[in-house]
Amino acid sequence: MDNIYKSVPVKSSEITPYSLYLSRRDFIKAAGIATGSALLASCAPNATLTVPAAAEDLPQKKDELGDPANTYEEITNYNNFYEFTTDKQGVAPMSEDFHPSPWTVEVYGLVSKPKTYVIEDILSKFTQEERIYRLRCVEAWSMVIPWNGFPLASLLKEVEPTSDAKFVRFETVYRPKEMPGQNSPFYPWPYQEGLRLDEAMHDLTILATGLYGLPMPNPDGAPIRLVVPWKYGFKSIKSIVKIELVADQPETLWSSVGPNEYGFYSNVNPNRPHPRWSQATERRIGELKRRPTLMFNGYAEEVASLYNGMDLDQNY
Repeated sequence: MDNIYKSVPVKSSEITPYSLYLSRRDFIKAAGIATGSALLASCAPNATLTVPAAAEDLPQKKDELGDPANTYEEITNYNNFYEFTTDKQGVAPMSEDFHPSPWTVEVYGLVSKPKTYVIEDILSKFTQEERIYRLRCVEAWSMVIPWNGFPLASLLKEVEPTSDAKFVRFETVYRPKEMPGQNSPFYPWPYQEGLRLDEAMHDLTILATGLYGLPMPNPDGAPIRLVVPWKYGFKSIKSIVKIELVADQPETLWSSVGPNEYGFYSNVNPNRPHPRWSQATERRIGELKRRPTLMFNGYAEEVASLYNGMDLDQNY
């Protein structure tokens, strides 16, 4: 299924060639092939998570620039997901006992039709598509992931945000017995993130329920997570249980613990260095070479108009 986005006026230096790679997937059928086992997934030389049998013959994927997608093993065995552990190679084994079923997602707040969805209803109700997105971590690495999901806008339209709703707040499940990292006193659990309503309604913003045509693995945010490809990875909150429509800009975990480093918007902007390292270049996982960081992670043509008139150094 093709999807067409309108171009927006941006500086020529910020525009990257773009054609979103989409193909229809029957996600529920895929879910029958294998069962699923934040900040974002990336690769590790010594993979530990068992690859589902169906993943052994997964077709090679490429992003819109022609670069190959990372492998299933890379995506699932080196992860930022502090709810389990800060050890990226430790997330996969630490998340083995996490139970993504049964699962509900409450959508409430400034909406006309609040609703609590069970994950099976989400999978059957909303169209599942494959979108190959580049995602980038603030530590100056990136990767290419074939996500299965649907536009967040589809869900939000169903609950009918009121005219007072200006932002969307997301919250991760809080289960310190299954997620030992949540016993750490250094972070304000549960994990919270937020978007402006127009960002949330943009068609690039998806709720992902799987990757590579398979159910979402535990280390990557099972059973449902946010994916916002033009922002740094920590904005793409995992294992979501609450979506609240609010009038005021919500608190987010990283902007709370490090406001000088992690702003609310967190758009990929190579012109604004992180206080502790440069963001001008990045290394794609699995490669030795470094490449220039693209404005808005390469999605400038699609999203730059959301920030017309904003100072992106001040609104970082």
